[in-house]
Amino acid sequence: MMLMGKTRWWRPAVLALGVAAVTCATLGAAPQEQPVGFVARPGPARSAPVTPPREAYLIGPEDVLSIVFWKEKDLSGDVTVRPDGKVTLPLLNDIQAEGRTPDELRDAIKEAARTFVEDPNPTVIVKEIKSRRVFITGQVDKPGPYVLNGDTTVLQLIAMAGGLREFADGSNITVIRKGAQGTSVAAFNYRDVLKRKNLAQNIQLKPGDTVVVP
Repeated sequence: MMLMGKTRWWRPAVLALGVAAVTCATLGAAPQEQPVGFVARPGPARSAPVTPPREAYLIGPEDVLSIVFWKEKDLSGDVTVRPDGKVTLPLLNDIQAEGRTPDELRDAIKEAARTFVEDPNPTVIVKEIKSRRVFITGQVDKPGPYVLNGDTTVLQLIAMAGGLREFADGSNITVIRKGAQGTSVAAFNYRDVLKRKNLAQNIQLKPGDTVVVP
C-alpha cells in the first residue's frame, strides 16, 4: 500500500516535467511572430559626404607656360602670358591665353597649328603661377607677394607672412582691391578676429589684393 502511494505521488510530477520539456522544445522551434502589419525595413543608407569639385585653373597674366608639340620642336617652347592676356608662339603668332584653362588653350593652339602641322598634338603645362598673387606690406615679418594656391583669408595671409611685428597697429589693417568698378578698401581688425568678433571682415582674398599693416 505504501509503494502504491509513492507511485501515485511521483506520476503527476513526471507528467508535469514532460509537458514542460515538450513546451520548451516547441517554443524554441517555432518562428517568432511579428505584429500584423509590421514590415521590417533596413535603415537609411548613409552615403559618403560629397566633396564639391574644385574649379579649373584659369591662366592669367605673367603665368609661365610650357608649350610642347610632339615631334615639332620648332613650335615648342616656354612663353609668358603678356599683360594683354596673350602668348606669342612661332608661326602661330598671338593666341589668347588669359581666362582659359590649360585644356582650352591646348585646343586653341591645336586648331591654329593645323595650317602648319598635319596632325598637331600640343601639350600645355603651367610651369609658374604668377597671376594668382596677393601682396602684404607694412609691419609683418615677411612682407611681399604670395601665391594663392587655394582659398586664403586675410588672417591666413598674415600668418603666412610671419605675423605682426611688435609695434604693428593690428586694429587698422586695410585690404585694397582693384576691380572693374574701381578700387575698394576694406577694414580688418586683427585683434577682434582673434577674439572671434566680427568674423565677416576676415574675407577671402582675390588675386591682386594688397593687405596693408600700419
